[in-house]
Amino acid sequence: MERSEQEQHFFEDQLIWMPDHLKREVGQFNVFPLFSTPTNKVNCQPYNRKGFYKISLLKGRTKFSYADKSLEFNDTALLFSNPNIPYAWELLDEEQTGYYCVFTEGFFNHFGNINDYPVFKPGNIPLFELNTEQEEQIAVIFKKMITEIESDYFYKYDAIRALVFELIHLGLKLNPTQSNAADDSNASLRITSLFTELLERQFPIESPNQQIKLRHPIEFADYLSVHVNHLNRSLKKITGKTTTQLINDRIMLEARSLLQHTDWNISEISWCLGFEELPHFINFFKKAEDATPKNYRNNRI
Repeated sequence: MERSEQEQHFFEDQLIWMPDHLKREVGQFNVFPLFSTPTNKVNCQPYNRKGFYKISLLKGRTKFSYADKSLEFNDTALLFSNPNIPYAWELLDEEQTGYYCVFTEGFFNHFGNINDYPVFKPGNIPLFELNTEQEEQIAVIFKKMITEIESDYFYKYDAIRALVFELIHLGLKLNPTQSNAADDSNASLRITSLFTELLERQFPIESPNQQIKLRHPIEFADYLSVHVNHLNRSLKKITGKTTTQLINDRIMLEARSLLQHTDWNISEISWCLGFEELPHFINFFKKAEDATPKNYRNNRI
């Protein structure tokens, strides 16, 4: 038996007294207050890839790095973190307060796909600066989560799920341009959705032995059983970008992240991203970034 299976069986044995409804939820969700002082700073730095989604209410001037972007906010912000996208935050003030909750994708089984919500989708900015009224509203939700998780209410995790969804919808309302992109049934949107899912499934790259399998438009078209021209027209209609542009943008996003967040050599990163020859990767990167991979990495240290 694998170690993880042994640990799971041991864990279940220790919870034999607990009702099945609650046993399934333990380990899938938790919520914490956040408090730091000048002698006990709390930073999320450096990033490491875990299987947890995270929603944070951060009060205090903070520098936030998400994939290849860096942002700063001066007062209070709501942050949605996807486990597939590298992120880190660094406290710039002497003190910081707030709350955060963490949960797995499985916590929402039978309640829809958490990845369908724009606040967790790659390419969107998951950070929302808040005014005082919004901060108070969101703090109340986190306090309710803490009250629920400390209670002995049998259906407390159902109540907590509703509170998490409330946070998600508040985030969507803070950026209506994301939430207005409602789904419809037209073929172009469906193909775009399938293409995006197929593209994202190849990431993140977690090992120098992992290589993406789909690299070119014709490969995606064959996998989706559509003509490459039809795929390109559909993507252009919905996103405004060609198939090649979307693939290259996602590869560049991962390339920047690997250069910043790993110590892998550039040849390893090149191979992981589907480039059989290192010069091809260097030219590809330089065309998009106007810098070689080595210079880009050195400038981020």
